[in-house]
Amino acid sequence: MNSLPLPPQVQIGAGGPRFWKSLEEWSQSPEFLPYLHREFPEYASEWDNGISRRRFLQLMGASLALAGLTACSRQPQEKLVPYVRRPEEIIPGKPLFYATTFPHRGYGKGVLVRTEMGRPTKIEGNPDHPASLGATDIFMQASILGLYDPDRSQTIRQGKDISTWDAFTQFAESRVKEHEGDQGARLFLLTGKTTSPSFGNQLQRLQKRFPKLSWCPYEPAAPVRAQSISGKSAEPVYDLSKADVILSLDADFLFDGPANLILTKAFSKKRRDPSVDFSRLYVVESAPSITGAKADVRWRHKPSEIVAFAQALATNLLQGATAVSPEINQLAADLQQHRGRSVIMAGDYQPEIVHALAFQMNQALGNIGSTVEYREADALPIRAISVADFTSALQNGVAKTLLILGVNPIYDLPPALNFPAALAKVEHSIHLGLYDDETGSNCRWHVPESHYLEAWGDILAVDGTPSIMQPMIEPLYPDAASLLEVVSLFIDLPQQKSYDIVRQYWQQTLSTEVPSAWENSLNKGVVVGLAAPAIRLPVQAVHSGTVPPPVLQPTSFLEISFRPDTAVDDGRYANNAWLQELPRPLSKLTWDNVAMLSPKDAQVMGVTTGDLIRLTVDNHAVDAPVWVQPGHADGCVSVTLGYGRTEVGEVADGVGFNAGSLRSSLDVWSQALTGAEVLGSKHELASTQHHFSMEGRDLIQFETLAEYKADPKKAQENKPDPPPEENLYPPVVYKNYAWAMSIDLNTCVGCNACIVACQSENNIPVVGKEQVVKGREMHWIRVDRYFEGAAEDPAMHFQPVTCMQCEDAPCEVVCPVGATVHTSEGLNDMVYNRCVGTRYCSNNCPYKVRRFNFLEYSDAKHPTLALQKNPDVTVRSRGVMEKCTYCVQRIEAVRIDSQKEMRPIVDGEIITACQAACPADAIVFGNINDPTSRVSRLKALPRNYGLLAELNTHPRTTYLAKVTNPPST
Repeated sequence: MNSLPLPPQVQIGAGGPRFWKSLEEWSQSPEFLPYLHREFPEYASEWDNGISRRRFLQLMGASLALAGLTACSRQPQEKLVPYVRRPEEIIPGKPLFYATTFPHRGYGKGVLVRTEMGRPTKIEGNPDHPASLGATDIFMQASILGLYDPDRSQTIRQGKDISTWDAFTQFAESRVKEHEGDQGARLFLLTGKTTSPSFGNQLQRLQKRFPKLSWCPYEPAAPVRAQSISGKSAEPVYDLSKADVILSLDADFLFDGPANLILTKAFSKKRRDPSVDFSRLYVVESAPSITGAKADVRWRHKPSEIVAFAQALATNLLQGATAVSPEINQLAADLQQHRGRSVIMAGDYQPEIVHALAFQMNQALGNIGSTVEYREADALPIRAISVADFTSALQNGVAKTLLILGVNPIYDLPPALNFPAALAKVEHSIHLGLYDDETGSNCRWHVPESHYLEAWGDILAVDGTPSIMQPMIEPLYPDAASLLEVVSLFIDLPQQKSYDIVRQYWQQTLSTEVPSAWENSLNKGVVVGLAAPAIRLPVQAVHSGTVPPPVLQPTSFLEISFRPDTAVDDGRYANNAWLQELPRPLSKLTWDNVAMLSPKDAQVMGVTTGDLIRLTVDNHAVDAPVWVQPGHADGCVSVTLGYGRTEVGEVADGVGFNAGSLRSSLDVWSQALTGAEVLGSKHELASTQHHFSMEGRDLIQFETLAEYKADPKKAQENKPDPPPEENLYPPVVYKNYAWAMSIDLNTCVGCNACIVACQSENNIPVVGKEQVVKGREMHWIRVDRYFEGAAEDPAMHFQPVTCMQCEDAPCEVVCPVGATVHTSEGLNDMVYNRCVGTRYCSNNCPYKVRRFNFLEYSDAKHPTLALQKNPDVTVRSRGVMEKCTYCVQRIEAVRIDSQKEMRPIVDGEIITACQAACPADAIVFGNINDPTSRVSRLKALPRNYGLLAELNTHPRTTYLAKVTNPPST
């Protein structure tokens, strides 16, 4: 087949903006050109097992013929026994939803869990919970897979032998008797950060029994806070719904942190309607982030320069001194013009001085009490000691019994603390964890921890609102225990179950009508009658000199910046295959972490993407593959935590490098590199940034706010629909319902929650790194990321792409077996048992949204994973094409209910999985035959346009053009 001619290279500034996905595309390098020659990524369309397509079709034909002899299905041989007395609340085929709370880094986010016949299958956001407001993020969605992870710890272990709960209980009783004699002086407790009221109560009781108990809570990704503001740690609480101008000092508030969902909702609300109210976002950061990609103005600076930027801006705002940089002067003027309607947000991983300066500037601008409040951080229930002091005590042999509950210090803590050596000096060590991980394998005892969906508990939201965690299922493994139950062994005789612990605590806290208050709290997912605590914190202004800046004395030209990974976080989700295969928002990388460099620094070092370099900090070094990232700051390298695991499970072991081994302490998020050595070898990386590309076409439509006000219909003028007479298809009238979707590029933040939600809802398999390299990932939704402008400092745009459900679908006319068909409501359906794998439909799809099962990707060897599957969605097998269905199973479920009630389907009654998850409310689904429906009103807006509308496919999914709000010059 002759190659198609390459599109002419477009020069920046010559006839409109130029969009590109990678540096190879931007430079039109020889490595990129094959992606334009080929319809799909290399190997994505190749059979790799020696069977020809003709032979495959012969075998499939024989299989179909034999299938007819068995009446299309094979019944199990075992005798099936129906319910004799069915549980009252369970109706087969009818899911039930229960409220609980997802814990993450010590705070909770409310969720609703869908259960099918007693097994949890899907996570949704709880609209009544103040930290989720009905939305979810990738970690909440993927937590359902963590419940069924076959690598979870299943049995109690003593030494190298399997033990029992009775034996462990007897051991715990012996420890209690011994430490009652020394008042707990040699009893040490190490936990993660927690805001659980019941656990706090347990700690107080534990300390009362053992007055000399030593307790240390820590988080590998704990945020930095300014102690100098009030003498105590102060927590900012932002209200972006009132902010017209936002400055982010390396704060990725749209993705990271316990308040990310509510901040995304508030931010998106102010960006929804350009004609009414439109905020402006400034971002200063080192590595591109989701928040930086949404910025109207973005400045890239290495970590030490961000501190200097904050100091220069504070000098201007507080003292009126003109800064050397005109950018800072312009920013200061914009903030002054929006006094009381602006906000300055310091990033969680910025040093304390930046947080102190942000408070001062917010105070000077009159923002406190309007767009931001400061509240005192939740008080610890008992006195705690630092990680360094805790480890030192272990090193000195003070501890006789050590409880490590829910954390992994051997992996988490910096090597300078030498925690493995300290642990070896403890005679009796007990580890509680979901996995028998790096720390568990080095402890005398290991107890499997129950998943949050298996245990009772409680936790606070970021604003202090408490909620009760109720289990959705009995523990899959009988030996599993919760943190509350293990601690109870050292307090209560006999030991209490987590339900009794939580219930008894709230009996003392709730109103006198305990039963009804308890039931209401469980039903709503938040504790009824207890409002969030007052967040006004009286504070005194501090001078920037009070908090010294971090000392950075680089011995090389690079600084290093550490961040939690945007998929596996600090490593706690490393064994979650959904998250490992999730393309990172800006790099589209999967199954790895990298050393991220700017194009300039990569050129100086003589490296390119995939080259291995050795990063050294003091005496510690790691070998890391390079990723050349457009928009990255010069003079620094960015690495993410969470990789380099060695003892967690089949998915994570041996993947990536442990960047945390370079940290000097948990409080340090940036420091100077001692060295960066090029090793001269390469590492294969699996990135999806070139997969399913639609090059040479203007897919992103955007304009500035000034341009929009001058010509609101610019997007439609750029992408006009062809006239009706040019259509070869006969017109079709959809009489009842016509389903459609609208995606707002203005509010979409590219967080990937829709991808994981779709994967969970529709039983989409994981394929592994090798198959991703071949371009065979199976996600029904992809979020394309485009760069615009120069490689050093481009603008960034996100565009979710799913099946367009074309009214005139080019896939349907080429299928030889009628496996892809059109319904009377405009859906482009897949009939899986007709598909014979010709892939003609995929070849003819201009949007590249169809996915083919080249192998048997659906995991059948781990029985627990089958429990997570949605019973309303077919699990596809090898040789079958699949794609987005607009969650047709949800459409049918609502249709059945409406028909039983003899009423039409109400607008908003059907919510697709991607729509339900989206924290930005960027996705809207509905019936366009109803002119009053929300989707109809959105499609009537002047910003509405169809993707590749010039092809005359008449897509049912359309987009609202993006509008940016840069300051006027």
